[in-house]
Amino acid sequence: MRTIPAQRITEAVAALCIEANTHLPADVEAALQAARASEPWPLAQTTLGLLCDNLTAAGEAGLPICQDTGMACVFVELGTDVHIEGDFEAAIHEGVRRGYTDGYLRKSIAADPLRRGNTGDNTPAAITVHLVNGEGCTITVAPKGFGSENMSRIGMLKPADGVEGFKQFVVDTVRQAGSNPCPPVILGVGVGGSFDKVAYLAKKALLRPLDVPNPDPYYADLEKALLEEINALGIGPQGFGGRTTCLGLAIEQMPTHVAGLPVAVNVSCHVTRRATARL
Repeated sequence: MRTIPAQRITEAVAALCIEANTHLPADVEAALQAARASEPWPLAQTTLGLLCDNLTAAGEAGLPICQDTGMACVFVELGTDVHIEGDFEAAIHEGVRRGYTDGYLRKSIAADPLRRGNTGDNTPAAITVHLVNGEGCTITVAPKGFGSENMSRIGMLKPADGVEGFKQFVVDTVRQAGSNPCPPVILGVGVGGSFDKVAYLAKKALLRPLDVPNPDPYYADLEKALLEEINALGIGPQGFGGRTTCLGLAIEQMPTHVAGLPVAVNVSCHVTRRATARL
């Protein structure tokens, strides 16, 4: 049995909050640069150039990539042979508090969904824990801005809707969102499970690097087909037109009830942020 002090969890989460908000993952940045090089529409290419310049400026100055530093979504893969010495969830919340305070990141969490009021430190975090074998602990912080989160959708389709109904739901989500989520977007798509589980699958899909396809060839082909169909919509960067509406998408699937076809699309903008530490 391996022991990890709660203080180490706090320190890791604090550092990840700052890193995720100031540096774009390599796969996302590469996709953005590739889109800039291949985009034929002049206005769209110029817009993509400005987005790339923003990334460079943020990295050089150590400033946030986006003014919306998001809700801190924290994903943990915790080994069953690990003992956390101290309060695990409290350690994560404290890490978010320190990261957003020490990093001078915007605090955006309302204390109550209806009565509002800012918590002042961007806590609480949205924590998801998955138990795995071994003595490891992997933490990923994925700040999620709500300009794109508000464009996300969940649908309880009928089994008879099939793959065509599934594809239409995904494409319609992007069409209805238009320029609101600050395109080009990245999509996390969940299919299967239950009402609550499919939303988790969609969020989890955003953690997969853009250059890593679904391991199931059937879903890998679906990812490619959907990407082509979405980019044919012509929404383009910031809604100015062009063929770069979506930089990439990932599908996560799981078994579901015979009478159901749950689908969820988690929309993220071009600054899809995540940072990971392995303790």
